[in-house]
Amino acid sequence: MKNHITNFLKYDFLLSELVKKDIKLKYRRSILGLFWTLLEPLLTMLVLTVVFSKLRSKGDEYFPLYILTGRLLYTFFANSSKAAMKAIRTNSGMIKKVYIPKYIYPLSNVISNFLIFLLSLPVVVLVAIVLKVPVTWHVIEGIIPLVLLFIMSLGVGMILSAMAVFFRDIEYLWSVVLMLIMYCSAIFYEPESVIKNGYAWVFTINPLYAIITNFRNSIIYGTSMDINALIYSTVFSFGSLIIGVWFFYKKQDKFILNI
Repeated sequence: MKNHITNFLKYDFLLSELVKKDIKLKYRRSILGLFWTLLEPLLTMLVLTVVFSKLRSKGDEYFPLYILTGRLLYTFFANSSKAAMKAIRTNSGMIKKVYIPKYIYPLSNVISNFLIFLLSLPVVVLVAIVLKVPVTWHVIEGIIPLVLLFIMSLGVGMILSAMAVFFRDIEYLWSVVLMLIMYCSAIFYEPESVIKNGYAWVFTINPLYAIITNFRNSIIYGTSMDINALIYSTVFSFGSLIIGVWFFYKKQDKFILNI
């Protein structure tokens, strides 16, 4: 373990440079730049609130924030997992020329997307102020689901990045899976409208929904996190990271033959 940490620290500068490069490429030739990170989720929230307002519970004045939080967390997971999945193939030229720990590439993609995600969180604060959401000490607990979301995204991203080297069609299949995950995460509707029809299991097996639920509980409703959702999302997040690291290291020596 000590050797792995020492080896990681040797490349911390490269990691930071790759993260900076990812962010710069994302906003290259963009007039709005990072401001779009704040404006885009806000505009999307307004559109979805109008479109799906009939699906909300009566008297839920925090519905716009409900949509915003769900969409932000899902978007980070989707963008980071897709970026990590393409990381090895995208950097194939560098991998062929010089030795760099290959996990640096998917890790940098997840970190860069996480930083962009954090930059969008002020929108949550702004909307919460406008809607006069009460602030409680539970807001501090909101950090926990964000950490779990990062860990889960990295774990899933490591698995996908290794698979994509050998199975190129995974990129198309993952887009379909992400669409299913989105509809099973209750981003723009409240689960009560579906659970009453006997589909509660769809939400209980979705770890992303568990993370979104606890984030909403902390930020919007000022209540304690759902313990069952917390346990499930924690086990899944760390489990996916362990499996992802193991699978990535097992396959990385064969990357050079397939990129």
